[in-house]
Amino acid sequence: MNNQKQQKPTLTGQRFKTRKRDEKERFDPTQFQESIVQGLNQTGTDLEAVAKFLDASGAKLDYRRYAETLFDILVAGGMLAPGGTLSDDMTRTEFCLFTAQEDLETMQAYAQVFNKLIRRYKYLEKGFEEEIKKLLLFLKGFTESERNKLAMLTGILLANGSISASILSSLFNENLVKEGVSAAFAVKLFKSWINEKDINSVAASLRKVGMDNRLMELFPANKRSCEHFSKYFTDAGLKELSDFARNQQSIGARKELQKELQEMMSHGDPLKEIIAFTREEMKKASLSEQAMISIIWTSVMYSVEWNKKEELVTEQAIKHLKQYSPLLKAFTSQGLSELSLLLKIQEYCYDNIHFMKAFQKIVVLLYKADVLSEEAILKWYTEAHLAKGKSVFLEQMKKFVEWLKNAEEESESDEDEAD
Repeated sequence: MNNQKQQKPTLTGQRFKTRKRDEKERFDPTQFQESIVQGLNQTGTDLEAVAKFLDASGAKLDYRRYAETLFDILVAGGMLAPGGTLSDDMTRTEFCLFTAQEDLETMQAYAQVFNKLIRRYKYLEKGFEEEIKKLLLFLKGFTESERNKLAMLTGILLANGSISASILSSLFNENLVKEGVSAAFAVKLFKSWINEKDINSVAASLRKVGMDNRLMELFPANKRSCEHFSKYFTDAGLKELSDFARNQQSIGARKELQKELQEMMSHGDPLKEIIAFTREEMKKASLSEQAMISIIWTSVMYSVEWNKKEELVTEQAIKHLKQYSPLLKAFTSQGLSELSLLLKIQEYCYDNIHFMKAFQKIVVLLYKADVLSEEAILKWYTEAHLAKGKSVFLEQMKKFVEWLKNAEEESESDEDEAD
């Protein structure tokens, strides 16, 4: 028996060196920063030359890796530490957005530099938006002049679609709001945005990202009212923004009221209570009767699950509307309100295909319930109808309108005989 220990087999062979590209490169923006700063110092205030330098440098420098550093330098002259102060240990340049002249023309020229850079290097788009969000959070660390320049630039960039309006969420930061920094910044931003486009374009961009209903958040909770917002921005020369916000609040209030009415109807609350509640809300929101009848109609029609069969839905609609005709009657005391209701009925029957054949029966029911007058129906028929489903609905109403006209003529004839 062999007492000697058996040696374990070993692997021998050449040891491979790790290739450079396989090693994770250490994040070190120093050299990158020096290259950009040196280039900017050479180009100086010539923004055309700056744009050309940035275009050419993208081929040699790692923009993808050091995007934040690049944007920090272009805006503030050097790398920013948390809070918005410049890092002491880094090289910096005096040629940047914050040291430029504080006027709209200069800011437009800077916006062009950023636009050209991002068009050339598309991958910088997301990083640029993140940079703007970060800069907005750092506002307290900047001087008033620096904030003004950043606000003007941001407004221009929003106007030309370089960044999304979602970046405005940074302005809702509690500390910025509390000290009034957000509202003051928003004034400059919206002025430059509206100067480039108009309020309709601004409104569309805000709606696209759900910012249209959040502008009140620029103010502390105790000042978050339509009156305060309106006064603040009107006094700052932005009446169109005040009007937009007021309109948004009104739309929000209407949607909320419609929802509450639907719930009351679904719960089967007494009509007296619904009418009293509606009158109170109408007064509180300063709504016209025409606006109110539109909300009521929508609430009535959305408070029930409709049958999918056309032949059954008409019968269901007549029964449902008969129940709520006193509510509709309470808010159609004016001819214009009756006409508004007729147009809402036409629109609803057109948009909901199962109701196409129910239009005439609904109108006749509401005529018999004294909700709609013959004057309103005749006006709608002759001149005030919508284009939606016009031929179908006019044809449906033809016999009833003839009957109304004959009844009117007979009534006039009886009155002449009495005279």
